[in-house]
Amino acid sequence: LTPSAKALFVAASAQALPGGAVLYIVPGDGDLEEAVADIGFFIAALGGLSEIDADRAVLPFPSHEVDPYRGMAPHFGVTSARARALHALAAGRARVVVASAAALLPRMSEPDQLLRRSIELSPGQEISPTDLGELLVEAGFRREDPADEHGEFAVRGGILDVYPPKELQPVRIEFVGDTIESLRTYDPSTQRSTQPIDQLSIVPLRDIFEPGRRATLFDYLARMRETRIIVSERDEVEANAIKLLEQVERSYEGQVGQVGQVGEALPRPDELLVNWAFLSDRLTSATTLAQLGIDDDAAAAVRCQPVVEFRGRLADWVGEIRRLRGEGEVTLFVAATPGRAERTIELLKEYDVLAVPVERAEDARYAPVLIAVGSLSRGFHLPAGRFQIYAETDVFEEERHTPEKRRSASKAFLSDLRDLKPNDLVVHIDHGIGVFVGLKQIGVGENIQEFIELRYAGEDKLFVPVERLDLVQKYTGATRPPVDRLGGTSWDRAKTRVKKAMRDMAEELLKLYAARKAVPGHAFGPDSHWQQEFEDAFEYELTPDQRSAIADIKRDMESSTPMDRLLCGDVGYGKTEVAMRAAFKAVMEAKQVAFLAPTTVLAFQHQKTLKERFAGFPVRIDMVSRFRSKAEQKVSLTDLAAGKVDIIVGTHRLLSNDVQFRDLGLLVVDEEQRFGVTHKEKIKHLRRKVDVLTMSATPIPRTLNMSLVGIRDMSIIETPPKDRLSIQT
Repeated sequence: LTPSAKALFVAASAQALPGGAVLYIVPGDGDLEEAVADIGFFIAALGGLSEIDADRAVLPFPSHEVDPYRGMAPHFGVTSARARALHALAAGRARVVVASAAALLPRMSEPDQLLRRSIELSPGQEISPTDLGELLVEAGFRREDPADEHGEFAVRGGILDVYPPKELQPVRIEFVGDTIESLRTYDPSTQRSTQPIDQLSIVPLRDIFEPGRRATLFDYLARMRETRIIVSERDEVEANAIKLLEQVERSYEGQVGQVGQVGEALPRPDELLVNWAFLSDRLTSATTLAQLGIDDDAAAAVRCQPVVEFRGRLADWVGEIRRLRGEGEVTLFVAATPGRAERTIELLKEYDVLAVPVERAEDARYAPVLIAVGSLSRGFHLPAGRFQIYAETDVFEEERHTPEKRRSASKAFLSDLRDLKPNDLVVHIDHGIGVFVGLKQIGVGENIQEFIELRYAGEDKLFVPVERLDLVQKYTGATRPPVDRLGGTSWDRAKTRVKKAMRDMAEELLKLYAARKAVPGHAFGPDSHWQQEFEDAFEYELTPDQRSAIADIKRDMESSTPMDRLLCGDVGYGKTEVAMRAAFKAVMEAKQVAFLAPTTVLAFQHQKTLKERFAGFPVRIDMVSRFRSKAEQKVSLTDLAAGKVDIIVGTHRLLSNDVQFRDLGLLVVDEEQRFGVTHKEKIKHLRRKVDVLTMSATPIPRTLNMSLVGIRDMSIIETPPKDRLSIQT
């Protein structure tokens, strides 16, 4: 079976097990998201469930993703997902749990302990806001104000806001004394209530509460009335589990071996994890699914193939539909959105092919194609069932991105306000610098609204509604300035001075960029065959955004106008690989490349990456930084001036007057916003005549604005590479 066909098998198994649960084990955490989405689609289709109900029926159970001996806490999203799946099993309400091999290994708290940490709330219940806050802390919630991210809660007098994981909106709990008066959901962006609810169940955010963990996932599974275990690619599951066990063992031995480390203080690996023999014994009666044949007399072979990818060739797809219809097969197309489903019906109509929504399946004998809406990774063909299913990505060219979680508008403005204490200074965009007094509830008509109280000179007060927090930010200056007067002129004068300074800076920048446009630069030729070899040596698959950025940069380099492009992308999204391809293109035409990094650590990292990537080509890479001796730096700089060094990596030391290039063709600046003003002046002068590529995960507003208004070009990488893990802090 293909991966998506395996998902159909798992969903059908769950349907055949009413009141029971299916544990589906996949090799790695990278397989979880796709498996959960695919199974959710088939669960909804087979059971007639809504998308939300299907989402709750299929629960991911990821691994902690961190070494227990490295002192790092697992990511909040991981621990909350694990606890949610365990709670559903402990309460006997689970349908399908999808676990990675590594997720099965950790020992955890007993099921009864997890259930005791769960919180059930309803109007009329006796509990104080303070006690409820303490229970939420024990359950792993973070105290934040406002609570507009999952896993957060806030207490303000007789109101407690909490945002349980996987809930669509946070919940506001109002108390009268120590009695819950009401429960209401609210919109985190406006803080306004949306609708009352009768009951709230809050699941803990972690699966380990205290030392002496004894339980395993299988103890939770035993709480279900009936269970079935299904394993995808058992050999890979075993290999991944053993690999993690060996890694943890090495890490433990390394920690114990450190000087001064007391071995008895560290829990042994067998106290934290179960071994493979334990797991293997539990999986004896499991059903194994595989893509290729397995060496087992009891195995059932099912003919199943992935469908052909048409990538926008609709005429070819229509031809395949007609062929399948002639052979008596049913074709199902899964669109990601209702809009795409309607558009597909219209497109097929233009080819005289009748397509109907899957809800009208009784028309299948007349319609060659049924259309469903949902999330499916890939289609597959089951010849024995005379059934073919296509996902949207099989037919259309567009890449489908996972939609990002909606972020509340107020969150960006509140990041600084969380740390505010009474008497701290704040800045109001219209009234200037004032003193933060606190939060205050004021009656407005029949409603109670919350305001921020600010004090200005002469004991004047200003009340800012929480909906307009975007007008206020924390004062971050080094010295404490005088407080402005409401209605006075001091704030207007300060704004006028800053605007003039910004106009002067803008004028200087425009002159620089006008000069760059007027001075012709070097126009690089098309890619050489070595460029193709260099790019083919990249062991990973490029993301669509990386491909687009590479095409933009090559187009700029092949133009006679000097390149000035900003490359934006999060950490780990592949900006360095894009820059290295540009560097190789420059070196192939005997031009030198400078890699400028803000810190020595980053410079070392770039040098290491460049040397590994350019290892098969006659390119000399060197570095200057404060960790190299003066004699070493002198040799490097002499060779650089003579043209013997192709790529030079360094910190701001590269901007010193004694650094001379023979023929600089490309300047790559990593995290430009972290360089000082004098360094930026030097960079500006270099920019007049060479191609410049600036990389940043967090561009400063000025840089970003210049890109958005067209003074500088910008490429954005916002699709993460496959299997990229979340950043750990």
